[in-house]
Amino acid sequence: MPVSTPPRRLGAAFRRPRLPLPRPTGRPAVVQALVAAALVGACAAQAVAALLPHAPLLVAATALSLVVEGVLFRWQRGVLTVFAKAHADVTVRHVLRDLLLVVGLLRLGEQHREGEYAAIAAGLLVCYALHCAVQAVSVLVRRTRTLPVVTRNIDASALRLSPAPPALLRRPGHRLPVLGLPATAGLAATAVADDTRWAAAGVTLSLLLALAGLAVLLLRLLPGRRPADEREVLDWFDAWLQEYRPTVGLYFSGGAASAYQAGMWLEPLARLDARPVIILRERFMVSRIAPTDIPVVCLPKVPTLMRLEHSTLQVLIHPSNSGKTSQVLRIPTIKHAFVNHGESDKLSSCNPYAKAYDEVWVAGPAARERYALAEVGVEDKDVVEIGRPQLDAVRPYAGPPAGPLTTVLYAPTWEGWDGNPGNTSVVAAGENLVRALLADPGVRLLYKPHPLTGSVDPRAGAADRRIRELIHAANRSRPGRVAEPSAELARLTAELDRLTLSGFRAGADQVERMLAQSAPEPGRAEAVTRLTAAWEETYWASLPEGEHQVVTDARPSLYACFNVADLLISDVSSVITDFLASGKPYAVANTGDLTEPEFRAAFPTVAAATVLTPDAAGVPALLDTVRHPEKDELAQARAELKLRLLGPAVPASQERFAAAVEALCAAAREHRARTCPHLAAEVPGQRRETAGAGPATLTARRPSPGA
Repeated sequence: MPVSTPPRRLGAAFRRPRLPLPRPTGRPAVVQALVAAALVGACAAQAVAALLPHAPLLVAATALSLVVEGVLFRWQRGVLTVFAKAHADVTVRHVLRDLLLVVGLLRLGEQHREGEYAAIAAGLLVCYALHCAVQAVSVLVRRTRTLPVVTRNIDASALRLSPAPPALLRRPGHRLPVLGLPATAGLAATAVADDTRWAAAGVTLSLLLALAGLAVLLLRLLPGRRPADEREVLDWFDAWLQEYRPTVGLYFSGGAASAYQAGMWLEPLARLDARPVIILRERFMVSRIAPTDIPVVCLPKVPTLMRLEHSTLQVLIHPSNSGKTSQVLRIPTIKHAFVNHGESDKLSSCNPYAKAYDEVWVAGPAARERYALAEVGVEDKDVVEIGRPQLDAVRPYAGPPAGPLTTVLYAPTWEGWDGNPGNTSVVAAGENLVRALLADPGVRLLYKPHPLTGSVDPRAGAADRRIRELIHAANRSRPGRVAEPSAELARLTAELDRLTLSGFRAGADQVERMLAQSAPEPGRAEAVTRLTAAWEETYWASLPEGEHQVVTDARPSLYACFNVADLLISDVSSVITDFLASGKPYAVANTGDLTEPEFRAAFPTVAAATVLTPDAAGVPALLDTVRHPEKDELAQARAELKLRLLGPAVPASQERFAAAVEALCAAAREHRARTCPHLAAEVPGQRRETAGAGPATLTARRPSPGA
């Protein structure tokens, strides 16, 4: 039977001591130091050669410094940041390089050539002046192309969108070395050949290149070549809101690695019979949100965000908390629901910030109890159980492994922000678990680490790399057929990429991406769903028998791994809650400071799990239980825990989610009717009922923006 969580034990689990995190060390830091030393050494050698003077050393040092600059821009951007903080940025380094060449030429040359060298120096000064002019104009161009609203899946052609200027002209760190290279090369050639015509030719070519770049950018400032200004964009956005008339949206703000949190709610949102929209706050996030046909709108500034107050938007769902969440909560005409990006027994699943929302939507009774026990200010009347609509794709348990192989999914979570040793098993137990699994010849291991592994604690990142190497080494030593390219898999991959990737060039800016990510082609979402299912089936069939896999790409998904796995090993996280939908056996690593009884009492999701210690001693017995279900004593406990964590199977989670959306939309309409009577008639219903359809009937249709 599932074990209830005593309040004191829940609190004890959340108050484990913070551990100090070590500073990052290792080979990357050594490489960075060596590259930085090479650049400083080249500059010093160039200075010595210019003062001696010594032409061969001067040319060699100049060439070395240029090569090191290229290495820095290509592979060691962090070193460039250090130089910039020391006021030795690319402009200072380039000026110093050319200045030392001029000093060397003056020391090597004769008195009667001073006039020639003066003309060359003047040309260099003009080159640098043009560089400053190009930079100033590029800033102006960037400002005209920084729109107050960024969109995706919306036809924004009315905003006079256009491709971005060449990336070289927008990046001073790249532009100056490239445009100034002819001048530097000409000066170096003059030092060797003792002929000032080389320097004159190089400086002239650099001048022409700079003038051409300046002209290209100035053309972008002409009235007919600029995108719409801020006033035009905001008017267009207001008109789009009035035409599209959104009713329910997903609000998301976060870092680059957190986009997956929003991604898990895209399909349930798209399946609503509503007019959905995705509201983002960070510009970079627009291209990181997973493929979807739902209109995406990024509103970086608070005044622009506040325009939603007068829209038809009724409900926003929030898969995560962020500092910018408080800004949208100020809009009184919209109701807000916190849905989280997964449920577990960790503190993040009952954060006190949740009381700021109108409602908190959870999967099942266990989460309701969790909020009650945590006493964080969330009232029970505001908690709504909706299940987990994402889990419709998880297939139920179909018996023990049918073939000779047992597929084990090891999906640990990340280390978290607080340094708790029990957050992730990667550091303390990961290598032991993987070694124990690889030691069984009947195991095929799927290793899927959390995307944020190693982002806080370098020990977790190092352990993750060692685990991957163990798996690769096991594959190299394991007999079996070699993986051969699958023509069908390549075809499906190409077709999926065509439908889900915008394919804009590397130098595209936000305006160009808006142009490329316009309204989706009809039927794209259905085609992606169909092709993804075919891709996953082909992918698993194409793998050599028994080959272990490190899964880090977007495909195959976590739920696709669930469907082929016979056993899950994970940590206390939402992964085990989701895996319970399959009914298959699972194990949880206990790497904290709790005994097994305390561990089970502290975390209800562990009640139906096999608990593994950091030494992985229980792995052989666990595998035997998976292969012989009659030895599985936790099957009934898993069924009961599934009901407690995920709620009943009927009605389906998607129907319960839709009902919760409709109820909160109704509350929003009632609120507007009371406070803004003149707006009540303008707010459409969340969905339309059809004859004979029940209140929870869903369709996959979404009105087009022009409907």
